[in-house]
Amino acid sequence: MSSESTMDNFLNVQLDKITADQIGDDHIYNNPDTPLRDDAFALSNNAKKKKIAVHFKKIMETLGLDLSDDSLKGTPERVAKMYVEEIFSGLDPKNKPKVALFENKYQYNQMLVEKDITLYSNCEHHFVPIIGKAHIAYISNGKVIGLSKLNRIAQYFAKRPQVQERLTNQIGKELQSILNTLDVAVIVDASHLCVSSRGIKDDSSQTVTSFYGGRFNNSETKNEFISYLNL
Repeated sequence: MSSESTMDNFLNVQLDKITADQIGDDHIYNNPDTPLRDDAFALSNNAKKKKIAVHFKKIMETLGLDLSDDSLKGTPERVAKMYVEEIFSGLDPKNKPKVALFENKYQYNQMLVEKDITLYSNCEHHFVPIIGKAHIAYISNGKVIGLSKLNRIAQYFAKRPQVQERLTNQIGKELQSILNTLDVAVIVDASHLCVSSRGIKDDSSQTVTSFYGGRFNNSETKNEFISYLNL
């Protein structure tokens, strides 16, 4: 390797380090889409699990853990399976919920609210849990969606490394696209373990984010939605 290439690599590492140091514990949100590489799905799920298990084993060994212990020796494979098949399964578009819309035969033209949808996600800055509730509302534009699909869509976007602002927007924009209406609102109320279990260690704070589209930007409609959450 030339001295010029060596210097370029050194400078890149230093720039990465400066950026990480400057960011610190702040939750910087600058990408509306989940940041995925172009080759994100080049490997099969089985290949991903095998590769993750190898790397996680090295992490555990680096921490000084004895992987010959009966309790630990299967952990790398368990973590790999959990990452790919469960908590980060929302990264794979093949797992996106299949949604069928129905005619609004009841002519229900008022707001529909599905509240207290349980969400489990993971902070993309520390890979520790985000635990909370999503509240979703929409006004039909002639089509309606099965209630459970609202839960599934919210949980699909939660099952990936996330920041709460992006998660909230992804749920809202996806529902606008599916329902072919701007009249969608989403509120996410969550606690972040990167705040409660490390760093500042504040276990009582909550983070609230919102998405309002169409008629929900009207104060009266927005307030009606919020009032339902207090029932």
